[in-house]
Amino acid sequence: MAKKSFKKNEVKPDYKYDDLIVAKFINQVMKKGKKTVAERIVYGSFDLIKRKTKQDPIEVFEKAINNASPLIEVKSKRVGGATYQVPVPVDKERRLTLALRWIIQAAISKKGKPMKEKLATEIMSAAENSGSVIKKKENVHKMAEANRAFAHFSW
Repeated sequence: MAKKSFKKNEVKPDYKYDDLIVAKFINQVMKKGKKTVAERIVYGSFDLIKRKTKQDPIEVFEKAINNASPLIEVKSKRVGGATYQVPVPVDKERRLTLALRWIIQAAISKKGKPMKEKLATEIMSAAENSGSVIKKKENVHKMAEANRAFAHFSW
C-alpha cells in the first residue's frame, strides 16, 4: 500500500511586504476565515516593531523565525511492544511551520494586551534569542538530546 501524494496549497505573497513567509504567518494568525482581521493584527505588530526597534520589521521577523526554528525533534516510534521517542532532523518546511505556530501560541498565552502588541513583543524577544518561544525550542532540543540513545531506530 503506497502513500498517497497530495497537492500542496500554494500561498501567494502578502500585498504589503510581498513576502511569502508573512503571508503564511497571516494565514496562521487567521481564525474563522477572517483574513482582514489577521492582516490588521500582523501589520499592526510589524508597525510596533518598526517603532520600537527602529529596524526593518521583516528583518526582525526573519531573525525571530531563524532563532525559533528547531533543528531536531522527537517522534514516537513503536518497536516491539515499546514506544520510543526517536530524535529526527526537522525539514525546512516543518521548521518554518513550527516556528510560526510557536510564536503565535506564545503570544496568545499572554494576557492583558491587544494581540498585535503581544505578537510584536514575542517576535522581538525571539529575534533577541529570549522569551518563551526560544524556551520551547530548547525544550524540544533537550528532549531530542536525552533520547539520543534511540537514534538508531530512525529508519
